[in-house]
Amino acid sequence: MSVLSEFKQFALKGNVVDLAVAVVIGNAFTAIVNAVVADLVMPVVGLVLPGGDWRNATFTPLQLRLGHMLGALLDFFIIALVLFLVVVKVGALWRRKEAPPPPPATRVCPECRETIPLEARRCRACTSVLEPVRA
Repeated sequence: MSVLSEFKQFALKGNVVDLAVAVVIGNAFTAIVNAVVADLVMPVVGLVLPGGDWRNATFTPLQLRLGHMLGALLDFFIIALVLFLVVVKVGALWRRKEAPPPPPATRVCPECRETIPLEARRCRACTSVLEPVRA
């Protein structure tokens, strides 16, 4: 088997194609989440946080960029919150409600404990007379 035919067989497997579609959709979803965070959430956060260029603040003679690190942590938590709201809360609105389970089609004979059809008037195993089912 040639390398080309092995690659073709690998690349066209269902799970590889599904993974590629998931990556493309994930990339598009990332762009949406980043836009929501940058355009809607961060302006509100900017009103609450102190003014100035706090993300570029450095401390100690080693020039540790704590402002950058704190900004990245803040971005992470805001993105996580937006994802939570979008995926969990909005997704719950879109889910269909589960249909109630269908009524049982069988019942148990009170004499021999054999499973019998719901409409049966006699048990097929012990031939005992059964009371009709009340709806």
